[in-house]
Amino acid sequence: MWKALPVCFLTAAVAWSQPPATPLWLRGYSVIPTPQKVELEPGDVEFNGSWGYRADGVAANHIAVRSLLKDLREFHSIDLRPAGATNIIRLSVRKGTVATPGDPEIHPQGYRLKIAPSLVEITGNGDAGLFYGVQTLVQLLKPGPRGGLLLPGATIDDWPALQLRFLHWDTKHHQDRMETLKRYLDWAARFKVNMIGFELEDKFEYPSNPVIGAPGAFTVAQLQEIVNYGLERFIQVVANIQAPAHLAYVLKHPQFAHLRADGNNYQACLCDEESYKLIFQMYDDVIQATRGVDYFFVSTDEIYYAGIGARCDQPDNPANRSLKWAEFARRAHDHLARRGRRMLARLEYPLLPEHLKLIPSGVIDGVIGEPEYIPIEKQKGMRQLAYVSMQGAEFLFPDHLGLESELRDPPAPGADDPLEFERGLATGRIQAAFEQISFGRVWQANPIGVFGAAWGDSGLHNETFWLGWSAVAQYGWTTGTPSPEQHVAEFMNVYYGPRATGMAEIYRSLQRQARAWQRAWERVVSRVRGPGYGNSDGKGIGATRYDQTLTPPAIPQMTDLKFQPRFIAAYRRFLAQAPSRSLENDQLLHALQANFARVDRNQYNLEVLAQLTRFIGHHWRLLLGLADAESSLERAQAAAQKNDAEQAVGHLVAAYNTAGRLEKEGRESFRQLAAVFEKSQYPKGRPAGGKRFVHVVDDTKDHWADRRPDWSYMFAPEESIGLDGWRKQLRQVIEAYAKARHVAVRGLSEARLEE
Repeated sequence: MWKALPVCFLTAAVAWSQPPATPLWLRGYSVIPTPQKVELEPGDVEFNGSWGYRADGVAANHIAVRSLLKDLREFHSIDLRPAGATNIIRLSVRKGTVATPGDPEIHPQGYRLKIAPSLVEITGNGDAGLFYGVQTLVQLLKPGPRGGLLLPGATIDDWPALQLRFLHWDTKHHQDRMETLKRYLDWAARFKVNMIGFELEDKFEYPSNPVIGAPGAFTVAQLQEIVNYGLERFIQVVANIQAPAHLAYVLKHPQFAHLRADGNNYQACLCDEESYKLIFQMYDDVIQATRGVDYFFVSTDEIYYAGIGARCDQPDNPANRSLKWAEFARRAHDHLARRGRRMLARLEYPLLPEHLKLIPSGVIDGVIGEPEYIPIEKQKGMRQLAYVSMQGAEFLFPDHLGLESELRDPPAPGADDPLEFERGLATGRIQAAFEQISFGRVWQANPIGVFGAAWGDSGLHNETFWLGWSAVAQYGWTTGTPSPEQHVAEFMNVYYGPRATGMAEIYRSLQRQARAWQRAWERVVSRVRGPGYGNSDGKGIGATRYDQTLTPPAIPQMTDLKFQPRFIAAYRRFLAQAPSRSLENDQLLHALQANFARVDRNQYNLEVLAQLTRFIGHHWRLLLGLADAESSLERAQAAAQKNDAEQAVGHLVAAYNTAGRLEKEGRESFRQLAAVFEKSQYPKGRPAGGKRFVHVVDDTKDHWADRRPDWSYMFAPEESIGLDGWRKQLRQVIEAYAKARHVAVRGLSEARLEE
């Protein structure tokens, strides 16, 4: 998949100048996204429980009214009274209140917010605009010096720069709970997002082919419930169906194995009419469960094997691959158009520029895979999305704020660097989003919106995406401002509440920890997975796939305890940083714990971050502990050479107990992490309704989260060390050596290992 488009317009000598701080921010007020036009008056307006509200021509149960009452109650403990109070918030809709440039579809999203003593007026050009005005008002409220709340005296005219503002929900590797998705929609709405690209994969039941749906997948009624919840908040939940490539979730089933192109699980054969029938049945199933939505995302992502297969009668060459790709896109467009859906797609390889003329002009290009497409798309009158990736292949936590120089040093000779592709994003994904959305090549075309991808392939929890998601919402609404630094500060203030402290540094520290953790493993060619079919760089030629592991210390010989030390020598680079990383981890955990008492909202987010911190912290103790175990084995060998059998056995027991403690701590750390994740997500790979999850070793991408059917993929690197088996071997050495020398074995942490 397109994990990170290159920032090709940047060079080492050129950087975008940062915009100045916005007037509201200079007055101490936060709002995401930044409004288009703000006229500030001197002084502030006090806001408290004496205020009431009046809805002029607006239904009492309008979502704007309900949202205002709910958020004031939950965020500020204020129960707003109906009309009759001295101080009034007046809500109304008047079509021409704010003049909006650009697409006519933008006009209903505009609003005017006037804040004055005793009167706040929120007037929307349409219902959506009224709702967005409420979100701005609630965010602007801040604590005053005397304990009340303040608003700035101001007139704000506001509208979005881009009509469609997409956030990406990638649920290939997990399934969120219903209440979680509704909470996500609430927060997306607060950031004035109006589109969700919902990558369902097998998390939907597909009534026409129910074998595809994973156990417990969302039913038609449940998906429609999610859609309706979003529509009420002016958000369209747009299905994103991966097909014909990235189709392992379908092709893994025996019923569909005959549709595989080139015999792999990666892609369906586009020379078989049955592939079209199956894919279009899936489309129709989802359309029935997303009534009220105008769009449909036809992924067309990395279709590397278009025109390949025994059933294809044309030679496999670039032209025929491109033509087959274009045929699929055209047929998908026509199928969806007959059902009233507008098609979004990723126009990319293997589509050749000369075949772009075959793509219907109504297709929205979601990625602009080649710069050569732009003049052709402009001539055809096509629209585009500004695509940015807020997460690519980072494990545990995204690179929101950039990589440190110590983590960007070239790898050792011969090593394979998993972060090599991130060189162009050294300044961080928030900065990259600011630049790509505001000044990227999409503006050479005719953009209609923005798409903020957040891939779950590396197993990240969605709570780690919110800073990135908010940046996409920010720059899709107001391009070019504010600076990324201001946005980060405002996000921390809005998402956690104004009493939270040091959150930006917490994010930076957790990012350092995650990148260091990701690199502090030995990477070995996978023993269970062959070369991958999908490869963004190699365009389908395949890619070597790697697993993470560590090789434990060698086991001493039973007779004389001789052994060759290897752990410390092999991992000297990891061990050198482990003490400082462990200290930073401890400081990070303390900072997170302190904020549990300070944050006013989204405490669960802190819980996720804290558990990730603990999970990473165990790794530093694992490295140091295994080094200590190897040192104990060296001391045992030295004692054996001096014929001090009792002391030698004591050192062996110390190594054994150290490994046991590390293994127990690791499993407990993983158990706690899974428990925290499952507060918002269903157990991964769960059985449900008498149905079991079908898991196959993925032969497509190098997706960390697909390596196991359950959460244990996160523990797989440590499990691969084989500490349990290592301890069993060491115990045999201990018992045999002690018996031969008539020495008692004392202090073993357990009587017997479980078989």
